[in-house]
Amino acid sequence: MPRMLRPRIIPCLLVKNGGLVKTVRFGEPKYVGDPINAVRIFNEKEVDELVVVDIDATMHNRAPNYTLIANLAAECRMPLCYGGGVTSVDQVEKIISLGVEKVAIGAAAVKTPELISEAAIRVGNQSIVVVLDVKKVGLFRRYEVFIQNGTLGTGFEPAEFARRAEALGAGEIVVNNIDRDGEMSGYDLELISRVRDATSLPMSVLGGAGSLNDIRDLVHKFGIIGAAAGSLFVFKGKYRAVLINYPGRAEKDALLLNSKGNT
Repeated sequence: MPRMLRPRIIPCLLVKNGGLVKTVRFGEPKYVGDPINAVRIFNEKEVDELVVVDIDATMHNRAPNYTLIANLAAECRMPLCYGGGVTSVDQVEKIISLGVEKVAIGAAAVKTPELISEAAIRVGNQSIVVVLDVKKVGLFRRYEVFIQNGTLGTGFEPAEFARRAEALGAGEIVVNNIDRDGEMSGYDLELISRVRDATSLPMSVLGGAGSLNDIRDLVHKFGIIGAAAGSLFVFKGKYRAVLINYPGRAEKDALLLNSKGNT
């Protein structure tokens, strides 16, 4: 399976009812614009990769919006990962056929884990991304994987679930910290360390990036990793004005300079 050769900086766009939204701790969705327009701007900024997640599809047992996916894929000039409402191998294959490079699976990876293996056989494991939405629970604040937009606990500890996903044939892991979603308070390095130590799969992380310094610190600590963010690339300034942004090439190179595996 191909491995990432360098760190990536990845905008993550959330879609609800066809519109671009941003959430805080998986709640309070705020409309921020049109996803197609956002993709066009990110094209101009030459982003490394783009993740788009339909946050309604799984919650409402709705199939992926293939029209939206096809429009996004046609517009994208960067690798695209789509997630939301994926429950079958046929859906995975159709999404890939529309021009999407990767399909993200969250709830279905818990409910029907064989989907990971079957989809990996059908489209290649490099195209199957398993998403771990994680938050702390209980008196001892232990980490647990959640599904259904963070409303349903699975009982799985994240590192355990990551090992399981790798054994089933996943090609990549995304770790998303629910507690830090939209808070812009920094990545959860402890959580990332635990999952990183549990699997050799390529890994991206999401939840908490509030500045480019957070990305720099993440990459310098973990090396070849995907640094994903939503609010950081959608909002600007302390008043969170909506402004699609992304570091320029020189700024990005400076962020990634001398990281592990990228010296």
